Amino acid sequence: MKNTFGSHVSVTLFGESHGPSIGVVIDGLAPGLPVDEVFISAMLARRRPGGQISTSRQEPDPFVIESGVFNGYTTGTPVCIRIPNSDTRSKDYAATRWLARPSHADYTANCKYRGYEDYRGGGHFSGRITAALVAAGGLVLPALKRKGVHLATHISRLGGVDDRPFDRLEADFAALADSSFPVLDSTAAEKMTACILAAKQNGDSVGGVLETAVTGLEAGLGEPWFDTVEGLLSHALFSIPAIKGVEFGAGFRLADMYGSVANDPFRMADNGVTTVTNNSGGINGGITNGMPLLFRCAVRPTPTIAREQESINMQTGTDATLQSTGRHDPCIVHRAAVVVDSVTALTLCDMLAWRHGTDWLGEA
Repeated sequence: MKNTFGSHVSVTLFGESHGPSIGVVIDGLAPGLPVDEVFISAMLARRRPGGQISTSRQEPDPFVIESGVFNGYTTGTPVCIRIPNSDTRSKDYAATRWLARPSHADYTANCKYRGYEDYRGGGHFSGRITAALVAAGGLVLPALKRKGVHLATHISRLGGVDDRPFDRLEADFAALADSSFPVLDSTAAEKMTACILAAKQNGDSVGGVLETAVTGLEAGLGEPWFDTVEGLLSHALFSIPAIKGVEFGAGFRLADMYGSVANDPFRMADNGVTTVTNNSGGINGGITNGMPLLFRCAVRPTPTIAREQESINMQTGTDATLQSTGRHDPCIVHRAAVVVDSVTALTLCDMLAWRHGTDWLGEA
């Protein structure tokens, strides 16, 4: 049973969707990192549901920093952030205790924990737990920014509607910083929103693709085989509920290219080595090459939908039908963007601490 990720900067998640609270313990952070609680609150606000395109469950997320911070700075000891749960309706799940929701973790959790798991709202498997990841991301993202590392995520595609790709990274990052619906093209936002509302009206849900860019990473970060940049990031990103695919650079499109098109030619520039194209997504041989790190995540449609679905009764071992009555999102893509930012930031902190030592993030 393991709920910890990272080797030099590690993250441990705790709590359940309908338990007293959820939270995260971050170990290995350098002492002296400024802790901006206003920024952490703003990050959590970006993850919170809003309007008709999200669940009606409303959690204010008044986080409490239990340890590891003193007088506004990290102390170097483990930081524990706890977020109380308040807007829970556990009775929504009592009647369907033994019915396995299609594409949820109900069945696999029952297999692993032998029926002792907290099943309410998905328990420890719930997307609610991602709030803890976002709080942790809100703590470390400013530290990366002070080191010149910047990142952002936008909705690349949703319900068959495409946003424009990253173009002017600095301006695009600024535009996405405070966006509750992270797209670069306002027209695309309108079409995507309509798509979500149409799915909701039909008792269904919709998924999409998130695209993330990172700038300011030095060349030479990562390892050549089992701890590649792609490997570590994918490991962390696949922990986010609903992420079912990750690709870097041109990704699967590389399979249809000739080498002469897929290769990224090197050139010398005023600021050092650069590449003419970035089909590799800023990574060669599992190691950063100094170009922007670029990857995309496929987000599946929310498994809980209002339609009747075929299922099984895990207690009686018989076939059954399931009609979900709990609160759920018709789409989680827009809420997941800040989660991807946070997980990316935490993974990069671990890799940078691995290369430079755990005190490096706190150095001026």
